[in-house]
Amino acid sequence: QANLTEANLIKANFEGADLNRADLTEANLTEANLTEANLIKANLTEANLTEVKWDESTVWPEGFTPPEQPA
Repeated sequence: QANLTEANLIKANFEGADLNRADLTEANLTEANLTEANLIKANLTEANLTEVKWDESTVWPEGFTPPEQPA
C-alpha cells in the first residue's frame, strides 16, 4: 500500500516486487523493470510507463491494458 504518487522511478528495478495496492498515480516509471511484479490493485492513473520492461508473469490491475514492450 505504498504511496508513490508522482515519484521519480526511472529505471527502478521492481523485479518480483509486490506492488499490490501501491498508489503510482502520475509516477514516472520510464524504463523500469516490472518483470514478475504484482500490480494487481495498484493505481496506475497517469503513470508514465514508457519503455517499461515486463513479462507474462507480471500481474496487472484488472481491466488494465499493459504498455507495448520496448523493441
